[in-house]
Amino acid sequence: MTAEIQRRFTLESVREKLPYQPLLLGTVALAAGAALTLANNATREPIAAAEAHDMQMTLAQVLPSGIADNDLLQDTLELPGPQAGSTRKIHLAKKAGAITGAVFNVSERGYAGEIRLLMAVDTDGKVLGVRVLKHSETPGLGDKIEITRHPWITGFNGKSLGEPAADKWAVRKDGGIYDSFAGATITPRAVVKAVKGGLDYFATHRNAILGDPQ
Repeated sequence: MTAEIQRRFTLESVREKLPYQPLLLGTVALAAGAALTLANNATREPIAAAEAHDMQMTLAQVLPSGIADNDLLQDTLELPGPQAGSTRKIHLAKKAGAITGAVFNVSERGYAGEIRLLMAVDTDGKVLGVRVLKHSETPGLGDKIEITRHPWITGFNGKSLGEPAADKWAVRKDGGIYDSFAGATITPRAVVKAVKGGLDYFATHRNAILGDPQ
């Protein structure tokens, strides 16, 4: 009899607690959600500011000193991207209100993944500078495309669609003028292709970028 009473007492205790479980879980979930929201709101602006600062520094690296006096982060326009339905943001470099260059992203598939670059061209379509934004290439080999690892990326400065000739826009192994890296030909080949593609894009959209009605 004692065991039966104890069993009933235990069951009654469990039944009494059951309604509180969903309420407790709901309260914990709401508290966690509120904490995450507060954390997100608190860090959003600092993160955005840090990203803007990094982008400003990268923009400055691909542009010669003194070529622009405007805010390149704000002075932008959106144009159709290279893929159907995509768009491409163009940062306009201006001096005393006149456009002196354009800066935009280009990318190509490298050995280990996409290689994203930022390149700048002047109004005549000459490369002002190129820098790597993101890549996953092999450390010690493909990472020589980074300016901090090797000056190779500066070899595009001053180049255009006419200089070198179209068939020379390639690594030396493919008959072009650009050096490749020992054991990592695919990486520089992709960068050369991306920069050449960027120049083709600028030539196609030059009037829209420069605001020329012709």
